[in-house]
Amino acid sequence: MAASLPTFSFVNSSSTTRRIIDSKKRVGVLRCSSGEIQQRWRLKECAVSLALSLGLIAGGGGGVPSIVSPTPNAAAAAYANPAIPDVSVLISGPPIKDPGALLRYALPIDNKAIREVQKPLEDITDSLKISGVKALDSVERNVRQANRSLQQGKSMIVSGFAESKKDHGNELIEKLEAGMQDMLQIVEDRKRDAVAPKQKEILQYVGGIEEDMVDGFPYEVPEEYRNMPLLKGRATVDMKVKIKDNPNVEDCVFRIVLDGYNAPVTAGNFVDLVERHFYDGMEIQRSDGFVVQTGDPEGPAEGFIDPSTEKVRTVPLEIMVEGKKTPFYGSTLEELGLYKAQVMLPFNAFGTMAMAREEFENDSGSSQVFWLLKESELTPSNSNILDGRYAVFGYVTQNEDFLADLKVGDVIESIQVVSGLDNLVNPSYKIAG
Repeated sequence: MAASLPTFSFVNSSSTTRRIIDSKKRVGVLRCSSGEIQQRWRLKECAVSLALSLGLIAGGGGGVPSIVSPTPNAAAAAYANPAIPDVSVLISGPPIKDPGALLRYALPIDNKAIREVQKPLEDITDSLKISGVKALDSVERNVRQANRSLQQGKSMIVSGFAESKKDHGNELIEKLEAGMQDMLQIVEDRKRDAVAPKQKEILQYVGGIEEDMVDGFPYEVPEEYRNMPLLKGRATVDMKVKIKDNPNVEDCVFRIVLDGYNAPVTAGNFVDLVERHFYDGMEIQRSDGFVVQTGDPEGPAEGFIDPSTEKVRTVPLEIMVEGKKTPFYGSTLEELGLYKAQVMLPFNAFGTMAMAREEFENDSGSSQVFWLLKESELTPSNSNILDGRYAVFGYVTQNEDFLADLKVGDVIESIQVVSGLDNLVNPSYKIAG
């Protein structure tokens, strides 16, 4: 059975009607109109409806429910005690949209010295927005600031390495220093086009240094999930897709980094399915400009059927929040009342990867996954309406722009783990084999 993949649209108007169509072609109507308290309530209706109609639903039977307009008293109460955070609260500061940066900041480390090296190197991206060769002067300042921070904080950086990773970490520091000198030479030679590739290389060294500060897996997964496939660390996979209708691209390989530090159960489940070749030969099942989705197998089941139980294997909703040592399981942040909490893996980057689930069953994720493509007024980067509602567990880090070219019917030829498979604990595919 095909998954329920509803469509949606956004209309910029003070008084609009939005039609929501589910898989059974039933139409629900949600009107969003202006007017003080009612406008505030309508905005919340639209936000809730977005999360439901965007749906990323793994179930095929349910439609999108209608939301009944409240009485004036109920509207006033909701105004004072909103069920979801105000849009003004959702956006705080400039968002980080680069997947590499998001992954670096999501590492379970606390080393101020390396972060002070990392930040100006990432700021090179903004420097390159300046037109012409003038950008190179700003790039030079970025690199010199990073180099000063490295020299001043080197002892703190080295002391932060896990004992077993010190030699590798010191090698990366040497490569980082050499890379920054190369960048300064690029600036001196006024080779603007060479800056971005060198920046990417240098930041890979920074990311490697930070990963060498992680000593083992930082927490215990709850007992009820401890025997499931778990990714205790990170893994990288290559997803090869045959694109039918793009004359310029026939086959495209998307590199995806999966983060088990912040979503060990969700990422472990996916890696286990990859090793079973579950996705090989599967088609893209949704591509509507907002998300790309796949993972619904042929037949009546809407997820992976575990041969050992002959039932669909599901995983809990898993959300890691800044300042917490372990993820929350089974509840959305809204349900927990954590309206202002910042998730460690936000829906900020083009190609953010997350687990689809049924509308009203938080713990119903199985094999259906999606990649977010487009920002909107209700899904801006930095704490958008999807954060805390769906479990993000990775980012596409190479060729992510081509996700927008994928269409329903394009075929995933293969997904292969290229690194990090040794971080998978309790792999059920080995038992099956």
